[in-house]
Amino acid sequence: MHVYPAPVRGSSAEWPVWVGDVPRPAAAFQPRTQVRKKVKAARGEGRDVVLSGLGGVGKSQLAASLARELRDQERSGEAGLDVLVWVRATSIDQVISAYAEAAGRLQLPGAVPDDEDEAARRFLRWLAATGRRWLVVLDDISDPVAVRQWWPDSGSGRGWVLATSRREDAQLSGQGRALVRIGLYTDAEARAYLKRRLTDASHAHLHDPDRADEIAAELGHLPLALGHAAAYLINKRCTMADYLALLRDTGSRLGELLPASADTEGYGRPVTASLLLSLDAVEEADTSHLARPLLHLASLMDPLGHPATAWTTPQALDHLRTARPPQRRRLRKHHPPVTETEVHNALEHLRTYALITQDTATAPLRMHALTARAVRETIPTGLLPATARTAADALTRLWPRHDHENRELAALLRANVVHLDQLTRPALWQPTIHPCIYKVSSGLIEAGLYHQAIEYDETVLRLSSRIHGPDHPDTLSARHNLAVSYSAAGRVQDALDLRERVLADRERVLGPDHPDTLSARHNLAASYSVAGRAQEALDLGERVLADRERVLGLDHPDTLTARHNLATSYGDAGRVQDALDLRERVLADRERVLGPDHPDTLKARNNLAASYSDAGCIHDALDLGERVLADRERVLGPDHPDTLRARHNLAVSYGAAGRVQDALDLRERVLADCERVLGPDHPDTLTARHNLAVSYGAAGRVQEALDLRERVLADRERLLGPDHPATLRARNSLTRAREAAAAVQQPDTATPATAPDPQPPSDTPEQPV
Repeated sequence: MHVYPAPVRGSSAEWPVWVGDVPRPAAAFQPRTQVRKKVKAARGEGRDVVLSGLGGVGKSQLAASLARELRDQERSGEAGLDVLVWVRATSIDQVISAYAEAAGRLQLPGAVPDDEDEAARRFLRWLAATGRRWLVVLDDISDPVAVRQWWPDSGSGRGWVLATSRREDAQLSGQGRALVRIGLYTDAEARAYLKRRLTDASHAHLHDPDRADEIAAELGHLPLALGHAAAYLINKRCTMADYLALLRDTGSRLGELLPASADTEGYGRPVTASLLLSLDAVEEADTSHLARPLLHLASLMDPLGHPATAWTTPQALDHLRTARPPQRRRLRKHHPPVTETEVHNALEHLRTYALITQDTATAPLRMHALTARAVRETIPTGLLPATARTAADALTRLWPRHDHENRELAALLRANVVHLDQLTRPALWQPTIHPCIYKVSSGLIEAGLYHQAIEYDETVLRLSSRIHGPDHPDTLSARHNLAVSYSAAGRVQDALDLRERVLADRERVLGPDHPDTLSARHNLAASYSVAGRAQEALDLGERVLADRERVLGLDHPDTLTARHNLATSYGDAGRVQDALDLRERVLADRERVLGPDHPDTLKARNNLAASYSDAGCIHDALDLGERVLADRERVLGPDHPDTLRARHNLAVSYGAAGRVQDALDLRERVLADCERVLGPDHPDTLTARHNLAVSYGAAGRVQEALDLRERVLADRERLLGPDHPATLRARNSLTRAREAAAAVQQPDTATPATAPDPQPPSDTPEQPV
């Protein structure tokens, strides 16, 4: 226990004692009410407070506001301040000098100007023992370890320490201190700031409420940037619409949009410099020299977050190996491997200095949009394409085999690819389109986001046509993918028209026997089938099969696919026995070539069960359906979409066999599984909901069936549009169900009951990617 006797105060000390300059109130200052509440609660518990956050969020402004509130209170025994010391704590020398000045102003015995260290220590001892009320503000701590021995002791309850720092080190929250994070402006705060700032400057006419929200979003709600932007508007008499256009122009630089001349609040440095102020400290602490190249990669990602594991993929590690500067000049051509541990350590340094943030060890990494823009402006122009393609390689490496296996990751990857492409275009398009571009398209379709897929694919096609020309293989692939999206969204004729063009283009550019041409011919046959042109689908399917047998061989997987789809065409044309015979051959071929447990073999077994059902072989269909479900649960897992479809198809067989309750029970499970695995709005979930309504009707639960059909129709109208074939079927089914329900209530006017909707095919025709 240390006992500090209160020193005798010099007779010439004048109260109150203020040391240091508390920053003046900022224009249109926002009180940050929620943060204040946290600070007040911590102080009420007798704890010192550290305000932590990104550069430019207003830590010093809030600290200054809190300090002025205490300073300007009327001094009494329990209120007001006797001593206020405001210290710029970026270096320990500044802290010591401020403490020494305070000791001199207090006339502390033994505090002499020639020995600042001793004077500062006497001041600390005085703070620990005095009965006076005091506040010490340590603004912008850059080295928590160094400042630890100079932290005042506020244990007596008469004093309080308020600090600010960009860092979030454990030392800052130790010894009873509370770390309070101060973040960006809320939407309401950003709107209020811009409106008041322009109004106070007599330029209220420049304020546009609609554009204000967009400017705040473009600037990431960063208070420092909004302050500079408002000053720019005032100085240039620029409209918000014009300024927004400049912000969105990727050719504009931050130094032009947020210039030093707009520093009306006296921050003392441009926004870009403020955002990257900590980078020098990071690079000094990071012995691996990976911090800057990692920042370059992260700056190309979505500000809302990207997977931290991207930077430990083999593609990223190989890039970082050559991107970091050599540690010795004589080893300039030698690039030692980069380890995952080095990457984790470098990321930890970046997190410590708030250049990136991460809520938990497995959460996505985030970088403020303006910080990312400032970093991107430091990437040498010649290195940007390679950096962009490395980021794309890393994202592609993380993509799940099936999006349903990790829907959140798949959605996160899609968002990051779109953001990366928009920032670096045409880096991902030359010399050829990067595979991640196509991953987004297929992922949107797998997620059931058909309209978004169409919009995305239309953009890809337009860009590829402009960059590569209309006949480039990438452009033909983009046109093919758009047709797939059209088909998935129910735009049958648009898909058919585009597939006819794709086939003609590929025959002309690639030749009639190129594998891509054969795929185009196959896909056109599928479109003919969907459009109800059964004979054309059958004729083209027979040609595709003959072509693939001739070009690729009898046992090539694509040949087996063509044989499978021809069987589907036979079924559509009413040639049930031909379909059954061909599906038996497809199953035998796939078991022989691919093995009994290959997903395509399971699909062939599943479709053969459907053919048994079509042929009236109900018990054969049911037995094979049970085997398919068991196989898919074992091979693919209980939650794979193909397993859910097998469960659904088995329910169809139960219904056909008259096992009404078994069908109903299984369909309830299918719907619950689809809602959990695929989400409530996925097309397969809507189909499961519709089929459960059919089972309710068969079981005599009329009202439940009607309620569920009404929900299905509303969902399909909302998600797919009023004219989608699935929506039309749902509307027709609901009408028939209502008529049937009315007939039950009025038997004297009853009409013959209509059969329930025919169930969807066990598997849709395969379409190679």
